Amino acid sequence: LALAPQPGQRVLDMAAAPGGKTSHLAALMGNSGVLVANDFNKQRVKSLQGNLARLGVKCAIVVNADGRDFPKAMGGFDRVLLDAPCSGLGVISKDAAIKAEKGFQDVQRCQQLQKELLLAAIDSCNANATGGGFVVYSTCSISAEENETVVDYALKSRDVKLVETGLDFGVEGFTRYRAKRFHTSLKLCRRYYPHTHNMDGFFVAKFRKLSNSASKIVGAETQQPKGSAKGSGKNAAANGSGGHSFTKGAAKGKVNGSSAPRNKGAQGPAQKRSPDGKGHGFVGKGVAKRSIKGVVRGKKGTTK
Repeated sequence: LALAPQPGQRVLDMAAAPGGKTSHLAALMGNSGVLVANDFNKQRVKSLQGNLARLGVKCAIVVNADGRDFPKAMGGFDRVLLDAPCSGLGVISKDAAIKAEKGFQDVQRCQQLQKELLLAAIDSCNANATGGGFVVYSTCSISAEENETVVDYALKSRDVKLVETGLDFGVEGFTRYRAKRFHTSLKLCRRYYPHTHNMDGFFVAKFRKLSNSASKIVGAETQQPKGSAKGSGKNAAANGSGGHSFTKGAAKGKVNGSSAPRNKGAQGPAQKRSPDGKGHGFVGKGVAKRSIKGVVRGKKGTTK
């Protein structure tokens, strides 16, 4: 329901077995268009094929592949559904053994796989599709590590945004959880709890892909293009940002406040690059300056 596929569209169900979701998608599509049903587990593909044949689904193509390879193998889908492999913490009422068998390490392993699959699902979607390209991410877990954390990672990594799921019940997703803080748009996600909604624990998030351009680069590893360093400090000051500014003549993009040590007494605007050009520190007003030869003779002797 959240994915809302239309007749004639190209749709990908990235983790399809045993076929309940796929058959529902085919019904919503009027058994037309192209529906690619993929599952990584070869044994589960047999049950997927059997259920689709039993229900008379004719528009489906069953594939046995790693979902992370889809952007390279085939892309350009109008809609993508990823019901990701998870720890199953939302279905403990059906399988009580999960409480004893699953630990936090299992959740962490699932989280890494979910991040990779979600980025692959987004990359497989066509932002220029009629009506827009949409990706739905869901799990049968209620842990924030497998849900909000993964969705927040995707928002920072790809040119996407969260939109309304179209589901008229459920609890809003977390925007903060313990020490973690997530993007405010995560309130558009929906959470479902067994004790509240009389169903399995579940999580749903719906993305709209904004462009097919290159992916965003996450974290401090982002590299600025050549030539962008010049004047960046002035721009940061003008915009009121608190980021570091590049120093005039700084070698290889080193910034003020980096690992280069400062001499005591260097203050504010009086800071200068040391004349030796080797980046061994900054000097300011009231601090003995080095000459190119490495020695300055003052009134009270020689200072290196």
